[in-house]
Amino acid sequence: MSKEGLRIKKVNAIVNGELIHFYNDDPIRFLSIDSRKITSPQNTLFFAIPGERNDGHKYIKELIEKGVRNFVISNVSSLKNIDASVNFILVKNVIDALQALAAYHRNQFNLKTIGITGSNGKTIVKEWLSQLLDKEFEIIKSPKSYNSQVGVPLSVWSINEMHDLAIFEAGISMPGEMVKLEKIIQPTIGIITNIGSPHSENFENNQKKTSEKIKLFEHVETLIYCSDYKEIMSEIGKLYIRNPKQIFRWSRENSEADLFISSEIIGSNSTQIIAAYKNEAFPLNIPFSDKANIENVIHCVATMLLLNYDQKTINERIQLLVPISMRMQLLDGINNTTLISDVYTSDLGSLEIALDFLNEQRRHPLKTVILSDIFQSGIPDKELYALLARMISERKVEKFIGIGPKLFKYQDLFRKNALFFKSTEAFLKQDAIGFRNESILIKGARIFGLERITALLQQKTHETVLEVNLNSMLHNLNFYRSKLKAETKLMVMVKAFSYGSGIYEVANLLEYHRADYLSVAYPDEGVELRKAGIKMPIMVMNPEITNYHLLLKYDLEPEIYSFRTLQAFIETVNKYPEFDHEHFFHLKLETGMNRLGFDEQNVPRILSYLDENPKIKLRSIFSHLAASPEAEHDDFTREQVFKFERISEKIRKHFSYPIMLHILNTSGIERFPEYQYDMVRLGLGLYGIGFTPESNQKLIQAGTLKTVISQIKMIHKDDSVGYSRAFRAEKDMKIATLPIGYADGLMRTLGNGGGKVFINGYFAPFISNICMDMAMVDITDIQCEEGDEVILFGENLPVEEFAKDMKTIPYEALTHISRRVKRIYFQD
Repeated sequence: MSKEGLRIKKVNAIVNGELIHFYNDDPIRFLSIDSRKITSPQNTLFFAIPGERNDGHKYIKELIEKGVRNFVISNVSSLKNIDASVNFILVKNVIDALQALAAYHRNQFNLKTIGITGSNGKTIVKEWLSQLLDKEFEIIKSPKSYNSQVGVPLSVWSINEMHDLAIFEAGISMPGEMVKLEKIIQPTIGIITNIGSPHSENFENNQKKTSEKIKLFEHVETLIYCSDYKEIMSEIGKLYIRNPKQIFRWSRENSEADLFISSEIIGSNSTQIIAAYKNEAFPLNIPFSDKANIENVIHCVATMLLLNYDQKTINERIQLLVPISMRMQLLDGINNTTLISDVYTSDLGSLEIALDFLNEQRRHPLKTVILSDIFQSGIPDKELYALLARMISERKVEKFIGIGPKLFKYQDLFRKNALFFKSTEAFLKQDAIGFRNESILIKGARIFGLERITALLQQKTHETVLEVNLNSMLHNLNFYRSKLKAETKLMVMVKAFSYGSGIYEVANLLEYHRADYLSVAYPDEGVELRKAGIKMPIMVMNPEITNYHLLLKYDLEPEIYSFRTLQAFIETVNKYPEFDHEHFFHLKLETGMNRLGFDEQNVPRILSYLDENPKIKLRSIFSHLAASPEAEHDDFTREQVFKFERISEKIRKHFSYPIMLHILNTSGIERFPEYQYDMVRLGLGLYGIGFTPESNQKLIQAGTLKTVISQIKMIHKDDSVGYSRAFRAEKDMKIATLPIGYADGLMRTLGNGGGKVFINGYFAPFISNICMDMAMVDITDIQCEEGDEVILFGENLPVEEFAKDMKTIPYEALTHISRRVKRIYFQD
């Protein structure tokens, strides 16, 4: 059955809903849960999912204006004042309805399906299997890491008649979820990668979590797993007793396993394995040397053996595997361009995600797409590229460049101003294509080598980079949102270059995910954001009086903390009558920080100023906690709060319009939830640095500062290193020079053993003094090569420890990173 034949009345029956408003029996081709990502509105069914902090029902009117005509809802009160030509299906639970529709759709297809779960490696195993098997199968797979209660049904909905193999991953965060996903995926082959700590907070222990994950395999024909994980082995034993099935085990410990790994020789970039399969030796050359990827490859090898691939084919194909970048890179390009590089996969699902990410970028109105041929679509070529042409047109892409023989063949389906090349090489030979002031998505299959185009267009900088994971930031943002009352607004601090992470990119993420306010330090930061297309409200904390006219011109709201700044703001408003409307500001009170702010005795005079100048209005009243992280100062913190309440009430009761109150910073959100008032201010927590045991466990560090080894030298006992011969070798040593120094953000306190870096799984201490552009480390006992990656802070070396080594705090460590260090932004 084709999805084009599934109409709204049939959908209503499938989800057991009530068609409370019927207009037309529309055919449904697309499902959506995000009002910002609508591709073909007339054929889209929108599921209005309610959540703790957001509710899809709020966007129904906006979606109707965009042309969406079909909705699944659970709240009829959201339909007030809506009288349009639309269909509304009322259900008890919107997510259950989405899952029921996806399960129905899955039942229409009899195809081999691989279901993958585990704590780590799910997405990589899925992507690698797709690469390894695509010559023999028409494959449908989860885009990126779509493995949740909503991600899985959206993935399964993409199955069509052309597919003969599906590969889906399933992730869970609490008991009861996997049973639902099993009904949707209906795997015939199961793979469980491993069990670890991620997403453990809602499970009593790993055994309970393993038991829940195993429910994905209740009805599989064959189950693939590593029998060396005792918890997995135990739960599979229970599964086998209640529902016998074929088992494919691999092991390093049990020679009776189907695939036995008898020896491993790990090199710097590859691993030689001797395995035994069906009583025959099976040598494997795996192009990775880290434990995680070795295991991921072995899971893939086991699957290929189960599917009757021969040893020669398996070895040939695994040599072509490369580390999968599951994240899109956001890079600065030449000629004031922004690049989105996603050059390892090319399928419709991941293309849709990449196009959505392109549309989120507002710095440049001009959007460009450079795309290779599409693989694994399960759609006949002409129909596929006609669909692709519609997608490009509907997303309002102004410039399209197609690379590959199929796109070249079907170029007539695209706009006349599009450009086409048979190969990447042909594109690179052209020098007449100009790129300037635009956002450019570079997206394609690995075999096209589009990373060469990324390298050509990327702004050239040195080899030290700060990687910023936007998904981690979003995770942290949602962690703090979960702490807030539904009515409490969220202001996010993006001052100081967003704590070193890049002001525009972070602000763009926050606006897209509907934070309520931004706060910057100086007017020029706010101006930069406005020029880049950021429209959300912005508070300026240090509004320099000489730049007050910029506040009016760019609709920025100043912090006012003294009569000098208040008088200057009033004078500026009166001086520029062309900005003839009300202007809002934020009043800062002094409650104990003794830095900036009005005192209590200033209140009558403040009220007098405001009464005499009706053009300026109070947006909020706020203060700053001096010691909210430290428990020993909690009494003082509460004294601040009580003083803030007392003064604020004197001011608020004088006015008839609403005025917000806010006093909590990141640590205050965590430790004093009773004082949320109307808004809170999130700062360092967005970047993964918390102040309580709970936050330290649940937050994810968003930044990784890394560089590479420039040169390796052998030095002898008594040799000196660096300026002033600050280090003398006490023995023969191996040292590495790194292209990072105090001009990049390192403090000289790190030198001479004051700090360390992380290289290939080991810590390497700094030796000698930190230079302006370089630093040296001791790598005597570390196996590494020139060009290898070096971590200054990241997953294995937290920024808190990096800051402690520099004898400072994380705030300074992050903001100290020089702007000459290239920022690379990732999003899954």
